[in-house]
Amino acid sequence: MEDPRPSIIALLSDLVMIDSRSFVSNLPLAERVETALAGFAIERLDYNDEAGIAKRCLVARRGGTGGAAFSAHMDTVPDTLWQDDPFSARLDQEGRLHGLGSTDLKGPLAAIIVAASALPATIPVSLLISTDEETTKQGAREIAAHSQLVREARPAAIIVAEPTGLRPVRGHRSHIEFTAIATGEAAHSSTGRGRNANWQMLPFLNEMHEMFLRLRREPALQDAAYEPPFSDFNLIIDNHGTAINVTVPKATARIKYRYSAGIDPRPVIAAVDAASKRSGLALEITREGAPPELPPDHPLIRLASELTGNAPQTAPYGTDASELQGIAPAIVLGPGDISVAHRPGESVSISELAAAVPLFMRLAERLAGATLA
Repeated sequence: MEDPRPSIIALLSDLVMIDSRSFVSNLPLAERVETALAGFAIERLDYNDEAGIAKRCLVARRGGTGGAAFSAHMDTVPDTLWQDDPFSARLDQEGRLHGLGSTDLKGPLAAIIVAASALPATIPVSLLISTDEETTKQGAREIAAHSQLVREARPAAIIVAEPTGLRPVRGHRSHIEFTAIATGEAAHSSTGRGRNANWQMLPFLNEMHEMFLRLRREPALQDAAYEPPFSDFNLIIDNHGTAINVTVPKATARIKYRYSAGIDPRPVIAAVDAASKRSGLALEITREGAPPELPPDHPLIRLASELTGNAPQTAPYGTDASELQGIAPAIVLGPGDISVAHRPGESVSISELAAAVPLFMRLAERLAGATLA
């Protein structure tokens, strides 16, 4: 095949220069992606997110039924702490393209589009291009629930093109989010007439700190197949802009708990719920799909290991596979380094993206006509 780098650079540059942070509409980016999919049947799945922002997912299909479906998302995290232009798409002398989302996930998105477009038209291939992966994964749920093209295509396998350094990831954690809310009463703090919601929150937070420690020290709550073996239990506290001389009327604590398929999350859920009741807090619990995990000897894992020369592994983070796994067996496999994602100065190697293109094509060719148990 021709050198894919010029096509990747041209497409990726355009994608990076379009703002698609999760809190803005991704319609301009979706329109640009659609122009790159000439010759594919296109399905647009439009919805409004929780804030009422217009969003769009795309499903593209070519060839017959079955085969490979490649998944990627269009949204990015915020440009927190960036010092230079996050939308510059600057290509440096080392062959790295800089910009927000260049690694996660616009670079791999460009690679799967270039690979799918280079396949013979007779090879069945689908593209599942979501949004809101970085927040709620609503886009992937929309695809799984509502895509007519997916139902018609009946793909044999899904390759989620998150940055794994082209090492096959056979399983990853999913998350449950706890939102605890304490309610006080605002007043000038000097008068003694207010009620500070933070004091109501403190007993709950003390119990959550104990849960954080338990997850790190109790083997029964850990999974040795993952690194780290203990679950993430990350806390964020919000006083909603209350000034220092005002008693806090509302305090919100959010905790993201990640768990793998080998862990029963119910004891943790029960502990958080009981602690919130003891402290008199309102508690909301939201969860994404179950943790996806395939055994090391699954045919899709064996195929990916054969083609990459890399042994399968697991990952502590989450992807759209948690929502898409009901469509077909899913593996996470893509170019790039996850350690440079979600950081100021994010960049991606064009050579790494180009190396992924023939690999994706070989996967599509081998999965054409395949039936995976």
